[in-house]
Amino acid sequence: MIINNFYAEQFRNLKDVMIEPCSGVNMIYGENGQGKTNIIEGIWMFTGFKSFRTKRNIELIPHEEEFYNISMNFFGNNREQSFQIKSSKDVQEVYRNKVKVTSTRSIIGEFFSVVFSPSHLNLIKGGPNEKRKFLDIAISQINPSYARNLNDYYKILKHRNALLHNFEENNYSEDFLEIWDENLAKIGGKIITERKKYIEKLKVASINCYEGISEKKEKFNLEYVQSGKEEGNDEKENEDILLELLKESRYSDIKRKFTSKGPHRDDIEIKLNEKNIRNFGSQGQQRSASLALKLGEAYIINQLTDETPVALLDDVMSELDVGRQNYILNELKDWQVFITCCEPTQVMRMKSGKNFEIINGKYVSE
Repeated sequence: MIINNFYAEQFRNLKDVMIEPCSGVNMIYGENGQGKTNIIEGIWMFTGFKSFRTKRNIELIPHEEEFYNISMNFFGNNREQSFQIKSSKDVQEVYRNKVKVTSTRSIIGEFFSVVFSPSHLNLIKGGPNEKRKFLDIAISQINPSYARNLNDYYKILKHRNALLHNFEENNYSEDFLEIWDENLAKIGGKIITERKKYIEKLKVASINCYEGISEKKEKFNLEYVQSGKEEGNDEKENEDILLELLKESRYSDIKRKFTSKGPHRDDIEIKLNEKNIRNFGSQGQQRSASLALKLGEAYIINQLTDETPVALLDDVMSELDVGRQNYILNELKDWQVFITCCEPTQVMRMKSGKNFEIINGKYVSE
């Protein structure tokens, strides 16, 4: 994947910004609050997923404006392509190669990117929800059908939870839950199976990355942890096990008024030297682990699609020592990379690349 140009109009504080990046390392620099991260965020939007900073599209439009418009020309899947997103506060329009499509979900799996920002430390410091979110987005990029299954799963889960919420008041029979349990288990079995397959690939890739970052001084590992004790070996087994778990937990679910078993409750256990890194890892170790996961994600995209994802590194390099900066830059030397920072001299050891200075939402120099 190579971005040829990116344009943003009224996207957050970006007023009328056009950049033409090189195929290597692109440095976006400027003081805090000038709009550097907004460029990274705008590029990420073309993966088809929501912003990594907010769930609310309205927050991307400046208060005094009525819409935003972002577009990008890039080379991917062996051809030149263009994407555009135009959004008012009520309506979003998405165009693929100048043809209108139904939504941003229609372009999932066509532009590959991996983003790392300080907020991604929540992969290590945060709860299971942050790790599930990371896993779901990573798998959806390479398998758009997974995103559809996930969407269907949460629709069914919402209905089941609504039924549980009013179950005792309406004096329902437990048989009312049967159809919801069967549908939830069928799709949930697919989700669990895909997650476990992905985790096995991610384990290999991220362990290799962590060994490089730590110079093999520490042992990194991760495992997928299901909300039930049993684990299936294939999709049918995972479906059957989940259905049994849902049936076994019906009484407690009715009392709690929510669904307690399923992939929406699963977790990733991340360990360093056989200990839970969230509880026992230092700040530097936790940062290195989150970087290893994101680099592992990038390598899997490359392996499975033959496409090199665009790497988006938001305010990351300045928080790493020189050795770890060099590792990141060396590992990504053949990739298109966007790095935001306040001082470009922090990573100016690179021999080639382009610089973009952003002041008050405008590109002012190169």
